[in-house]
Amino acid sequence: MRALLDACVLYPTVMREVLIGAAAQGLYEPIWSARILEEWARAAARVAPQSEPIARGEIALLYANWPRASVRVDQGRMARYWLPDENDIHVLAAASEASADLIITMNAKDFPQRILAEEGLTRQDPDGFLVSLHHAKPDIMQSIADKVHAKAEELSGQPWEIRKLFKKARLPRFGKAVSSV
Repeated sequence: MRALLDACVLYPTVMREVLIGAAAQGLYEPIWSARILEEWARAAARVAPQSEPIARGEIALLYANWPRASVRVDQGRMARYWLPDENDIHVLAAASEASADLIITMNAKDFPQRILAEEGLTRQDPDGFLVSLHHAKPDIMQSIADKVHAKAEELSGQPWEIRKLFKKARLPRFGKAVSSV
């Protein structure tokens, strides 16, 4: 399964770490474009200017670890696509150009399923996507969740209840699934 990751699921960190962890375990193949990664870096800079260099370093690691994940979008072909928010057309174009199966995004209203279906795509929110991966491969997803949880505690210097961590990361159903072990 090939899944395009929208910028809104690459930033925040916890969500991205779980998504990339699942990809690293071979549960799906991630896809993005340079523009999507640039949106992530700009979003980090808006939240805190000191976060931009960190985001750019993490982006460089993604390029290094996933050299085939980045898709180039033919700007001339973008004119054939339409979405309610024209700023999201590049996401649809990248997914289509990469022959993705789905787009993982928090932004449901700007990616209508009927339009995506015309391109052979579906849309899924990251929480639902991760829960479906957990149902299919619970041991693998539990291991990923435990690693992300440990890293979050280490970086924050404070303990986190696993369910609360994932709820804060906008992954409440995934948090429930991995905390019920």
